[in-house]
Amino acid sequence: MRLRYTGPMLNHRFSSFSLAASVALALAACSVPAPPPAPVAPLPVVVPARPLPAAGRLAIDPQASLIAITVRRGGPLARLGHDHVVAARTVTGDIDPAGNRATLRFRLDAMTVDEPALRREAGLDTQPSAEAIEGTRRNMLTRVLDAERYPWVDVALERQGADTVGAAITLHGVTRRYDVPVTIDATADGLRASGTLTLRQTDFGLVPFSVLGGAMAVQDVLELRFAIVAHSRPPT
Repeated sequence: MRLRYTGPMLNHRFSSFSLAASVALALAACSVPAPPPAPVAPLPVVVPARPLPAAGRLAIDPQASLIAITVRRGGPLARLGHDHVVAARTVTGDIDPAGNRATLRFRLDAMTVDEPALRREAGLDTQPSAEAIEGTRRNMLTRVLDAERYPWVDVALERQGADTVGAAITLHGVTRRYDVPVTIDATADGLRASGTLTLRQTDFGLVPFSVLGGAMAVQDVLELRFAIVAHSRPPT
């Protein structure tokens, strides 16, 4: 009896079946419908900002306005001293929106020294004693600013763009000009302007306070931040 050898043929058929099955599975996978696209979120509704006043002069509100200056310690013995925050809360003046100009002023002897809330806002985690604060105030007004002779700080502002004003600051009888980044927002009856500025005492001919031959001193650089609020003048 003749025997038929079927081994290779079985392998070939098995291989062909495996290939066909793989192709079928691949086609089946490709035929699965893709998930529907995610819904497109609607564009946010942009509410136009309140327009700035176009005419009429605005009066600066001293109760709502603030100029705060951080004065930092220096010298080899700086660790023994304190950083300070002095603030003007009596800012007066007016703003001419149509002319893109403003003037403001405040008295040096009306500035506060080291209000706890302002120190926290400046990132200072200590609070000097009342005696230390009074000493700082006395030295600032008499030995540095000569406030009796030069009691006022005057600032003339001119808007130069959407977010910049030119500021001419007069202090200690000296005027210096700065370009100041500013954010201006309309309010119900006026505007609010805020920003920051870095300046140097020596720019105005001031000598930073120091003792012990400079071992304890005040740094020349001052860090200033401001928020000026102005309202429409009532009709007369």
